[in-house]
Order: sequence, then structure tokens, then C-alpha cells
Amino acid sequence: MKDILNRMLNHEELSREETRDIIVGITKSAFPEEQITALLTGLQMRGVTVDELLGFRDGILATGVPAILNCDRYIDVVGTGGDRKNTFNISTTSCFVIAGAGYKVAKHGNYAATSVSGASNVIKNHGVQFTDDIDKLNRSINEAGIVYLHAQLFAKAMKFVGPIRKALQFPTVFNLLGPLVNPSQPMCQLLGVANLDQMRLYNQVYQKLGIDFGIVNSIDGYDEISLTSDFKVTTNNYEKIFKPQDLGFEIAKPEEVRGGATEEEAKDIFDAVLENRALPAQKNIVLANAAFGIQVMEKGQKSIEECVEIARESIDSGKALATFKKFVEINS
Repeated sequence: MKDILNRMLNHEELSREETRDIIVGITKSAFPEEQITALLTGLQMRGVTVDELLGFRDGILATGVPAILNCDRYIDVVGTGGDRKNTFNISTTSCFVIAGAGYKVAKHGNYAATSVSGASNVIKNHGVQFTDDIDKLNRSINEAGIVYLHAQLFAKAMKFVGPIRKALQFPTVFNLLGPLVNPSQPMCQLLGVANLDQMRLYNQVYQKLGIDFGIVNSIDGYDEISLTSDFKVTTNNYEKIFKPQDLGFEIAKPEEVRGGATEEEAKDIFDAVLENRALPAQKNIVLANAAFGIQVMEKGQKSIEECVEIARESIDSGKALATFKKFVEINS
């Protein structure tokens, strides 16, 4: 580690193998906290490279618990978080809409870091028991069309750096890793990012991983399609700025995107969308995000207008709600 820190002081880049080995070393308590702190600080000041980020990803997956699912094609919908907008659970709700439309979903998530309610909060508040039992996970994705992977059960390396991250009080490379360390390693992903620098970084990462992807960013800073402004989408097939009107939606107000002041209020919004009784803006926001996820699953072969209608039918027909009820039944 001393050699690596000296190289970083000289503005040298690390290899993918080196950052992988750093994670393995961290899980074996091979480095003092002061050295890990120096490494994370240096990386944050300089900016992480694609290969460095991929190496950290490799290390977390190698030292974690795998989730080997016996179905070929499934998607994760996730945001980087940290936009401090305290939105309702848009990605999580969208996952059940996508699954209700007949696509397989492996949702990876955690408790809230900067918002009131994260994916794990809203899922747990419906009585779901988190598990890493592979038979139960496969039953969930095969019978309900969706499985939930609670990050803390799988990414063992994260607990070693948790106290350091908390003490540093600023974002580190580990904030970028959440979307990349789904233990089922899906070959399809819709990712929401908070800025265009992150969009460029993940674009290169996904291309190196060879997966089907969509990356979205609302121009006013949301790490998802908020419909409060124009938004940019980058996929394997195109890069484009959309207006909400392009999808047939009105511009949403910021207060219509908020997740409420308590976990219970966040749960109520989640339920309202799936039960088709939410505010029109809340439903539209979920439809937009689900639609781009569906388009990723379809390898860009369906227009976004078609995908919006597929998502709409999932809610309007009650299939999204039925999918969620089946998921809760299996996982409670």
C-alpha cells in the first residue's frame, strides 16, 4: 500500500488488478485505517479512472456472496443516490412495473443514505425478510418475476470501510460502486446519475463490461427521470435529450416528486402508484423510468412510445400490483 500511495502522490493511475487486490487486502485487514483513508482521499481529489473503478468492483464481487440466478436475462434499475432531492422510491416502484409487464428483474438495493426511505426501507416495511438463500432468491425471480438483493447481505467488503466512509463525511469511490456490485451481475441495467460527469464514467464502464444499458440524468440534477425538466439518456444505441412532452407527459413540480417526511409516507406513495391511485405526476414519473428500462431489455428494438404503453398497461391492468403481492407472499 505504501508504494501505491507514493504513486498516487505522483499522479499515477492504478491498474484494474491493483485496485481489485486492494479490496481483497481490506477484507483481510491487511492495511491500517490511515492508509485506506489516504487512498480514498487521494482518489477523490484526483478522480477515479474506469479501470480503477472496475478493479474495485471486481474485488467487491470476488470477496462477496454471489447470487447466481437461473434465468438468462434480467435487469436492475438503480440510481447512484446522493442527489439530496429526497424523491419517492422511483427506481424500486419502476422495477415492479417492469416485472408486471413480464420482464425479469433483480433489484439490488440498500437502506437510505441521504433520503428518508431507500429501496430496502420500503421493501422491509411491507414485511419482506431479506435473504441470501439462493433457492429462495431463484424462487422469487421465477415465480414473481422479481428478486430483491439486500446489499448488506452480499457485499462483505463494504462493512470494512463503513466506519472510514462515515468519518470522512465526503463521497468516495464506494459511492460510485453501488450500481456496479449487484451480486447477480445482470447483463441489463438502467442507471440514474446525478450529473453528466458520472454519465460519461459509467458509459465507459458499461461498454467495457459489455452489458445492455441505459443511463439517465435529469438536467436539473435528479439521478432519475423526474419529469421536472429535460433529461438526457445514453444507451448502447443512442444519446439524446428528451423533454417530458416527448413521452406525452406534462412537466412535474418538484413537490410532486418528493418522498415524504417519513418512511410511512414513502411507503404510501409506493403503494399508491402500484394501486393506480397516485398523483398523475407520480405515476408518469414511474412510467417514464420503467419505459426506458423496458427499452433496455428489448435491446432498443421497441420505440420509447411503445415502452411507455407497455409500462402503462402493467399498472392499469393490475399486473404490477399482482406482481408485488406475489413477491411479498414469497419473501415474507
